[in-house]
Amino acid sequence: MARVGIVGGLGPESTIDYYRRILAAWERDEPSTAPSIVIDSLDVRRALRLVEADRPALIEYLVASVRRLAGAGVDFAAMTANTPHIVFDDIAARSPVPLISIVEVCAQEARQRGLRRLALLGTRFTMEGPFYPAVCARYDVAAIAPNDTDRAWVHHRYVGQLLKGEFREDTRREFISLVGRLRDEEGIDGVILGGTELPLLLSTSAIAGVPALDTTALHVAAIVKRLRHTDTLQSDPHV
Repeated sequence: MARVGIVGGLGPESTIDYYRRILAAWERDEPSTAPSIVIDSLDVRRALRLVEADRPALIEYLVASVRRLAGAGVDFAAMTANTPHIVFDDIAARSPVPLISIVEVCAQEARQRGLRRLALLGTRFTMEGPFYPAVCARYDVAAIAPNDTDRAWVHHRYVGQLLKGEFREDTRREFISLVGRLRDEEGIDGVILGGTELPLLLSTSAIAGVPALDTTALHVAAIVKRLRHTDTLQSDPHV
């Protein structure tokens, strides 16, 4: 059977969510079996410090995780967070197994759904980094970050609450209000939940009247599709 490697712990709540979603998606089509998953759980606090201050060390930290997964026999791997994708190309270039990009699958979905101007929410590093706008631009999609004040608020709530597993109703209402303002002021036609804890807080298909792209759900769908495809390739000697 094909095996997926998960670079997890970034953070713990979203890693648990990935695991549950992969199992549920697999079971819908093949209830008599379960997918093979290997998780290498990292330290989210260390990763955030490295994102802030030492990108080369962050690359080494993540590459080491991918290599451990490859040593465990995985066929491909994925990182259960958006922020580490800030160095995705560097990791992919050194990875011994293929990687599935959460940013790529999100941009593909936006294009397929005809969305052209999307608010981008996540950590400060995700909202301020060039990786989402660059990938989205290849699909004629614009990723719009909130202003400085709103970015600081989103980051504070993300790191101070969501990464700790705190999903509060008042925070949910404030996020909905922010999306409504971005809709009215920036003309967005969708919102990227560009942090894998955000779907745990905002578990709806639309927020403030605009479609929400659940990056966890999109990433999981791509992982399960690849698992099935790889399994088919390995079971068919003629492919």
